[in-house]
Amino acid sequence: MKKVFFRITIMWALAFIAATQAVRAQEPVLVNIPFAFTAGEKALPAGEYRVEKSARGSLMLLIQRTDRSSAAFVPSIAAQGNAPQAQSKLVFHRYGNRYFLSQVWVAGYLQGRELPKSAQEKEQAITRNETADQVTIVASLIPPKP
Repeated sequence: MKKVFFRITIMWALAFIAATQAVRAQEPVLVNIPFAFTAGEKALPAGEYRVEKSARGSLMLLIQRTDRSSAAFVPSIAAQGNAPQAQSKLVFHRYGNRYFLSQVWVAGYLQGRELPKSAQEKEQAITRNETADQVTIVASLIPPKP
């Protein structure tokens, strides 16, 4: 009986942790991107951006300048890390002076979001005949409103 109770308690604890992490993954991040970049098929200028899922449970990310002058909705897939992330961050692929948003990670969370390579990025990779450099920009969590 004690073993059954222990197992049920552990399962509830793990379910609670997973639910907490899922909510946390919905939290938007704020990031200052010092270069123009491409997200999906959309070219975006340098600036301060808010990045978040477009809706709860959605695969789409909303990437919007904080002054609301530019925005993009881009599809994403789950990316799995080796450990919970120490910092929120955006990861870009760089080919020469062209940057393509690749991944979005939220601090404290094991899963992130990965953007599929756009046609432009695939073309750039073929044209340059090289692998992309990886550029990481640290972001900050935007606390939820009370």
